[in-house]
Amino acid sequence: MSNKNITISKDLFTPAHIDPANSEKIAKKSLNFWQDSWLRVRKNKGAVVSLVVLAIMLIMAFVGPMITPYDFDTQNTKHNNLPPRIQGLEDVEWLPFDGTLSRRDGTVYNAYEVRKIDAYYWFGTDNLGRDQFARIWKGTQVSLFIAFMAALIDMAIGVAYGAVSGYLGGKVDGVMQRIIEVIVGIPNLIVVVLMILVLKPGIIPIIIALTITGWTSMARVVRAQVLKFKGQEFVLAAKTLGASNSSIIFKHMIPNMFGVIIINTMFSIPNAIFFEAFLSFIGLGLQEPNASLGTLVNSGFKSMIAFPYQMIIPSLMIAIIMVCFNLVADGLRDALDPKMRD
Repeated sequence: MSNKNITISKDLFTPAHIDPANSEKIAKKSLNFWQDSWLRVRKNKGAVVSLVVLAIMLIMAFVGPMITPYDFDTQNTKHNNLPPRIQGLEDVEWLPFDGTLSRRDGTVYNAYEVRKIDAYYWFGTDNLGRDQFARIWKGTQVSLFIAFMAALIDMAIGVAYGAVSGYLGGKVDGVMQRIIEVIVGIPNLIVVVLMILVLKPGIIPIIIALTITGWTSMARVVRAQVLKFKGQEFVLAAKTLGASNSSIIFKHMIPNMFGVIIINTMFSIPNAIFFEAFLSFIGLGLQEPNASLGTLVNSGFKSMIAFPYQMIIPSLMIAIIMVCFNLVADGLRDALDPKMRD
């Protein structure tokens, strides 16, 4: 066979002409994981409304005590047990802010006019004449602080403990998991009550008591995630490149668990709020003159029949906070779960 010289023309490699007006376009904008999750959260109306309500309550927890002219711990026994009264709403009969109370025989009277008091207490007063509006928002502030601190400490301890246990495995994992089983085997209420009795009631002792056993669920969830990730390619690649164990755990594994960690933390916050309210209700919470939602429910329970507003309003606050946190947590779980993607 003879060799022939083949001449290749440049025209053979001329780029094809593409008309931008008629070419195909990507209909959906490229989104990362967190942007896509946020879009799915926004589609959940319950979660969005709950986020707005929680934001308003968080703002009011700090601003509310400043709006009213009365301090949350100032006593005025001459103004004790006054019902809610708000300017401009006194003539609206179907709203409970007209300053009226009911006697046992069913007659209704204006407590402010009968006692000749020219003042407005938006949520009424307690048995010592302290403004309930200021005390409720101050109590909301304290309850939210305790819940957030307990949840953050649970998250920090649980993530570190579970990650180390799952990654090291073997005998270390066996010993660490037996420790968790011992802690979980002791009733949570007994541990918390004993800690409160030893440390004396207060904000810091309550946070410590709530975190003693609260981190175990987070540790188990994180351990399960670490066991799933431990054999995957990105972990093996990090080991091959000489990354240390701590670097693999905290720089490579934990960032891939943020969704699970956030969901569990959000579910732990309402549990902490309820537990703090329960401790305060049975007398193991904050002591006077400090206020939390649990202490307000406890003091209002004693005069529930004569002055129901003293217990109903703080109870509603606890219920609203817990429902909103649970709805937000449900929305985040649906948004951050890869299996729920469209």
